[in-house]
Amino acid sequence: MSATEATQPDVNGAEPDLKRVMGPKLLLLFIVGDILGAGVYAVTGKLAGQVGGIAWLPFLVAFAVATVTAFSYLELVTKYPQAAGAALYTHKAFGIHFVTFLVAFTVVCSGITSASTSSNLLAANLLIGLGDDTPSTGATLGVALAFMLVLAAINLRGVGESVKFNVVLTLVEMLALAIVIVIGFVVIARGDADLGRITVFENPDDKGLFMAVTVATAIAFFSMVGFEDSVNMVEETKDPMRIFPRTMLTGLGIAVVIYMLVAVSVVAVIPAGQIAEPTNAEAGILLDVVKVGAPDLPIDKLFPFLTVFAVANTALINMLMASRLIYGMAQQDVLPRSLGRVLPGRRSPWTAIAFTTLLALALITVVSTQSDNSVVSALSGTTATLLLAVFAIVNVACMILRRDPTPDEAFRAPSFLPVVGAICCLYLLGPWARTEADMIQYKIAGGLLLVGVVLWAVTWATNRGVRAKKTGFRDIDHLEE
Repeated sequence: MSATEATQPDVNGAEPDLKRVMGPKLLLLFIVGDILGAGVYAVTGKLAGQVGGIAWLPFLVAFAVATVTAFSYLELVTKYPQAAGAALYTHKAFGIHFVTFLVAFTVVCSGITSASTSSNLLAANLLIGLGDDTPSTGATLGVALAFMLVLAAINLRGVGESVKFNVVLTLVEMLALAIVIVIGFVVIARGDADLGRITVFENPDDKGLFMAVTVATAIAFFSMVGFEDSVNMVEETKDPMRIFPRTMLTGLGIAVVIYMLVAVSVVAVIPAGQIAEPTNAEAGILLDVVKVGAPDLPIDKLFPFLTVFAVANTALINMLMASRLIYGMAQQDVLPRSLGRVLPGRRSPWTAIAFTTLLALALITVVSTQSDNSVVSALSGTTATLLLAVFAIVNVACMILRRDPTPDEAFRAPSFLPVVGAICCLYLLGPWARTEADMIQYKIAGGLLLVGVVLWAVTWATNRGVRAKKTGFRDIDHLEE
C-alpha cells in the first residue's frame, strides 16, 4: 500500500478511508512510470539478438498480451475496488487459502527478482558512469548488494511511495529513453542507418519466425509489467470506475510506442551482429546506442546516471511492496508471526524487510556466482515467468467471478478476452518460449516458491499444534495495507 495520506478517522473511531488524491494525469504518469522502469534497459538487446531488425515486433506482441490481461484486471478492480490485487481475485474465485497464498507469495517473489534485476543494472551503469568502462563481476556484485542494503535502510526509515516523486522519476525515465530515440533518428536522418533492417528477421539458433518471436516476446514481457501495480492505487483514485480503464489502457499504449521507437533506434545504430553482445551485458544495450550514435557528444557520460536514477525507484517500490505483503501475510497468520514485527518508533515492518532483503542478497549472489547467464537476463526473465503465472490465474479468476453480480458502473471486458489472455500467458510460460540458457528461470522461480511453501508449512504446523487454529486469510481485502 502506498504511503499516501489518509483522511482523519471519524468521531466513532472507524477506520479511515484513503485520501483520493489521484486524478487521470497523476494516475497516467504513475502507470507509465511503473511500466517503463528497468524493463526496456534490461531486455532490448537480448530480444533484438533473437529476432534481429524486427525487434519492435516482440514489444508489440507483449503489449497485446499485457493489454488483454489488463482488461481482466480492469473488470476485477472496478468490481472489487480494494487494494489487494491478484491475491484478492484468486481468493474470491477459488476460495482455497493455500492457492491464495501461492499467488501472493509469487507476487512477492516477482518484486524481489525485479528489484534484484534493477540492482544489477544500476550497479553496472553506476560503475561505468564513474569511469570503469568494463566493471568486473565482483565489483558489480558488490555494488548491487550494497544498493539492496541501502533500499532496506530506506524502507526501515518508513519512506513509502510518493505519487509526486514518481512523477519526477517518470520524467527522468522518459528523458533517458527520449535521448536514445533522438540519437537513433538522427543516425537515420543523416543516412548512416539501413532502414531496411527493421523488417529483417535474424535468429542465431536458426529458429523459425514464429518460435523466435515467441522466445523474444517472453523476454520482452518483463518490460510490459507494472501496469498491474496500479490496481493497488484504486482506493486513492478519484472516480476510479470512470477514469481507471481509459487511463490504464492509455498508459500501456504510451509505453509500447516508446518501446518500439527505442527498438528501431537500437537496430538503426548498432551494427548487425553486435546487438546480442553489448559492451556490458549487465548495463544493457542502450548505453551502446548512446556511445555509438553520438560519439562526439558527452551524452554517454550522463546517460549511465540517468539509468541509475530511472531504475532505482523501481527497485525501491518493488522491495516496499514485497516487504509489506510479507508483513500482511504474517499478520494474518499464514506466515510465521515473527515476520510481522514492527519497529516501535518508525512503525516499519523490520523483520519482513530483513527477510525480503536477505532473500534478494542470496538470490543476487547465487545467480552471479553460480550461473553462466547475465544476472540481469536471468532475473528479468524470472520476473516475467512469475508474473505470467499470476496473470494466467487472474484471467481465469475473471472468468469464474462473472458468476457474481457486477455493479452497473463497473468495467466489463469482452467475454473472449480473459480466455485469450489465459491461453497466451500459459503459452508464454512454456519451455518452448525460452532458450536453453533461460531454463534457469524455472530453477530460480521454483527455489523462491519453495521457500514460501516451507514457511507456510511451518506456520500451518505451529497454528495447528500450538494455537489450535486453522491457517488461512482472515481479511484478504486488506492484505496489502
